[in-house]
Amino acid sequence: MSTLRQQLIQQMQLKGYCQRTIKSYVNIIAQIASFYHLPADQLSIDQIRDYLLKRITVDHLSKSWMSMTISAIKLLFCDVLKREWNRLDLPRPRMDHKKVIVLSKDEVQKIIRSKTNIKHRAILVVTYSAGLRLSEVTHLKISDIDSSRMLIHLHMAKGNKDRYTILSPIALDMLRTYYRRYKPQEWLFEGFTREHIAERTVQNIFKAALAKSNVQKDVGIHSLRHSFATHLLEQGVALPIIQRIMGHKSLNTTSGYLHVQQYSLQGVKSPVDTLAI
Repeated sequence: MSTLRQQLIQQMQLKGYCQRTIKSYVNIIAQIASFYHLPADQLSIDQIRDYLLKRITVDHLSKSWMSMTISAIKLLFCDVLKREWNRLDLPRPRMDHKKVIVLSKDEVQKIIRSKTNIKHRAILVVTYSAGLRLSEVTHLKISDIDSSRMLIHLHMAKGNKDRYTILSPIALDMLRTYYRRYKPQEWLFEGFTREHIAERTVQNIFKAALAKSNVQKDVGIHSLRHSFATHLLEQGVALPIIQRIMGHKSLNTTSGYLHVQQYSLQGVKSPVDTLAI
């Protein structure tokens, strides 16, 4: 391992970055250095700017990729190489705010019921019933399922924070059936090598279930998490509680689901009905 690469990794470890981010940042720096056939500490801002322009305009990589790349470069330049940083040299792109697509309860049911494989169905049920991110469901361990308190313990989730989310009785019953049949050892959902299941595999499971269900919406597995939060709102669960369950840093993030929940006007009384007139 080169000294510079080691310094970059150590700096991220000291700042508490998760292993996934560390790997991504190291790969990004290595790709830019390889593109110019130069050591990373000899790269100029102009070279990096040209590289970013090529990847955005020619290779059509996303704005989120560009933003992550700028973060990796800034960390290298400021924290490791101790160079001055002018954010105007590499401006971050203005991010698109995509409309959240939420599945109805009926659509979620159709998607889940379309899978007859108990393992695949258990993955979808746990993801929806607990509002999990893709990385969270793939990294669940058997020990994370707390059936005595009906909770799921998520370790080092987004933001390197542990949190608890709810364990549904239906999900627990399905997990017990799945466990008796598959007998996983450490990871709740294993791949072929007894390691945790790959994210791509889970995405493909959802994609196949969506196609078989005939639900006509362009969504990925993350829509189950969006739908979980929205359905909690519709059930009357308070925003701060949903924020805690979802692991949102800001209540503003959770508040975004207010725009997509379906309000029912039936049963809503006018304030005039409280007046003695």
